[in-house]
Amino acid sequence: MKKLALIVVAGLVVATSCKKDDDNMTTPTPTATMTLYDSLGGTQMVADPSASGQMIEKGRLGIRSVVDSTIFVIAADPKLNGFFPVLLAEVTSGNLSGFQKLSTNLTDFFCVATGAKNFTYKGLNMKDAHDPAKHPRMNGKAGNADFDQFVVDLVAGAKKVGLSDQLIGQVGKVVETTRKDVVQK
Repeated sequence: MKKLALIVVAGLVVATSCKKDDDNMTTPTPTATMTLYDSLGGTQMVADPSASGQMIEKGRLGIRSVVDSTIFVIAADPKLNGFFPVLLAEVTSGNLSGFQKLSTNLTDFFCVATGAKNFTYKGLNMKDAHDPAKHPRMNGKAGNADFDQFVVDLVAGAKKVGLSDQLIGQVGKVVETTRKDVVQK
C-alpha cells in the first residue's frame, strides 16, 4: 500500500467533502419517536459541501462524513487495510470510483439501519459483502479481532468529524448487529 498517497487523498477528500460544520454533528433533544437517524441530523436539508449547489439531508451528510472518515482511518490501519487491496490500489492511482461506491453503499446501509425513510440499501447483504468468494474486492475473511479493530477505527473516524460519544455508542450498537455476518473465520 502506498500510505503516503492514501493520506494525501484522504486529506483532500476529507477537506473537501467532509468539512465539519459545528452544527452538523450536534445531538438534538430526543423525543419518544426520534430515530437514531433523526439524532444524527434527520431530514433537514442542508448544503452538500462536496456537491456545489446540491442539498442533502443533514442525517445523511453526518453519516457520510463518518463513513468517509472511517474508510480513510481503515486505509491507514495496517491491521485492516490488507482486506482492501483493490480499493487501495485504485485510490493510490487516483481512481476514486470504488471509494465513491463503497461510501455510497455504506452510507445507504447506515441511513436505513438508523431509521432513515428516504433511502434504500441496494448493496450486498453483510455476509456476502465480507466473503471473498462472493465479493472479490475483499481479501480474506475477517475474525473477531478484525471486527474489534474495525470498531476502534469507526470510533476514530467518528471522532474526527465531531460525532458525540453518545451517538458513537448508538452507532456502535447498530454495527454490533452485523458481527455474526461479518466475522467468518
